[in-house]
Parts: sequence; C-alpha cells; structure tokens
Amino acid sequence: MISQAPLLWLLLLCIHGSSGDRVMTQTPESLAPSLGDTVTIKCKCSSSLTSAGKEFLAWYQQKPGQAPKLIITFASTRQPGVPARFGGSGSGTDFTLTISSVEAEDAGDYFCQQNYGAPLTVIQTSTKTSRHSSDQHSRCFLNSHLQSTCATQRGTFSPLLK
Repeated sequence: MISQAPLLWLLLLCIHGSSGDRVMTQTPESLAPSLGDTVTIKCKCSSSLTSAGKEFLAWYQQKPGQAPKLIITFASTRQPGVPARFGGSGSGTDFTLTISSVEAEDAGDYFCQQNYGAPLTVIQTSTKTSRHSSDQHSRCFLNSHLQSTCATQRGTFSPLLK
C-alpha cells in the first residue's frame, strides 16, 4: 500500500504555494442577458500573463452536470467547434470574453484560467444566478488536467427569453 503522507504533503504544498501567486479576478459574477444580446466578461490577473509573445490565458464554459469545456486558448484562439460568436481578446493582465448574439444554449458558467505557471491548484469562487436568491460557495482542489493554474474565478449567466 502506498503511503498517503507524500500525497498529503504535495497537496499542502500546492495549496500553500497558491496564496502568493497570480490572482484572477473575473467580473461580473453573474449576468442575465436576453437572447440576441452581446455579453462581455472581464478577467484581470495580478501580474502579466505574456511570455514569448503569447498570452497564457484560457476561457472555459461549463454547463450544468458537465465537465468544463475549453473554448479559447492564448486569450483569443477559438477551439475547433466553438461558434464564431465567442471571441477572446486582451493582453498582459486584462482579458475579455465576448459572446455576440447570445443563444439559449450558451447558458452556463464561464471562467478564465491563467496557465502561465504552477502550482496545479484551482481556487474557484462561484455565484449561481437566480431570480430569488444567490448561493455562493468556495472550494479549493488539486486539478492537474486543467493545466497549471494558481487561481480561477467564474461567473454564471442564464439568457432570458424575450
């Protein structure tokens, strides 16, 4: 049987190491656009994500009950199969995800992720949209399949029918 002590030590090192590293701030926390609206989500990092002429910033979309889906890499490169209404821009510390002509299928969580450097810790703060109340929770977990990241914040929006 493998000792759990080294694994616990690695996890504690990763969590501890994230406190002084890059911090991501995403705004707004929630949106409720109408169909056809243009949505803009901003992401700011505490230090530059530019290296060798590339921006190490990714955008993910997560629909209820599904794993996060990578939609944009290097701040502006759309992944295959992602509709052209999704666009990313920005450099250095300031980035934007724009969704033009929002469709009902676009409802979900959107979050930015810096993949400039380790540790492999994701810190998420999520606010779910609701017409009556807001549930807010935080969690911290080790996640190696989302590349190197120090901190992530995400916001939710649900398009309203006209």
